[in-house]
Amino acid sequence: MSTRIPIEQLAAFAEAPFQGNPAAVCCLDAWLPDQLMQAIATENNLSETAFLVGSEGDYQLRWFTPSCEVELCGHATLAAAAVVFRREPQRNILQFQSRSGPLSVHREEDQITLDFPVQRAHPCLPPAGLQEAIGATPQSCLQGVDLIAVFADEDTIRTLHPDPERVAALPGRGLIATAPGKHVDIVSRFFAPGCGIPEDPVTGSAHCSLTPYWCERLGKTVLNARQLSARGGSLRCTLQGERVLISGRVIPYLSGSIQV
Repeated sequence: MSTRIPIEQLAAFAEAPFQGNPAAVCCLDAWLPDQLMQAIATENNLSETAFLVGSEGDYQLRWFTPSCEVELCGHATLAAAAVVFRREPQRNILQFQSRSGPLSVHREEDQITLDFPVQRAHPCLPPAGLQEAIGATPQSCLQGVDLIAVFADEDTIRTLHPDPERVAALPGRGLIATAPGKHVDIVSRFFAPGCGIPEDPVTGSAHCSLTPYWCERLGKTVLNARQLSARGGSLRCTLQGERVLISGRVIPYLSGSIQV
């Protein structure tokens, strides 16, 4: 017997339709088998599908790329929060339990803010194969959850043409390329072919590492950030001790059900 599962697709960190990072959100009564959730995420073929179980502002949340489950995902959390806030309009605060610990989310007007743990990256030598993987030499590198390559200017970030196979061979979940911005504080791009994501349109979790680095370098506690993918997306990042507050808008795109 088949089962119908409600599904929504929303664009996180977007100012208008067809911008930001699309994520699917499936609200469940109970967890499905891991293999089935992975199959749904693969079939959706979006950078992330979020699955959540719970009610009344307290939810468990998991994220799957087309190829694997991940520990943390910013844009799909933002999308999941938008779904919950619409279902429970009396709420402005909610909490997700996740593999990365409790994640608090609040909304104010059209902005939703994620409260995520800092993920500090530490200076490192450029790993072997980096220049060949991205076709450019960074000023410096840091290693954390992801490999971070720091460049001098925004134009370099825009013109990178990475080799997915070589990027997948680099250490870390993925590769973040970043630089100071012309009209915002920082810009970035994120590549994670090893997780089935050649380039992520907008990556909230990457800013858990970028925010502490750039706040220290620029002498700020609040950053306006722009991710320079083809779709593009805007984030506002605030450093508060060992937490990063990441704010953005969510644009609904579709809702319906899947049959499995």
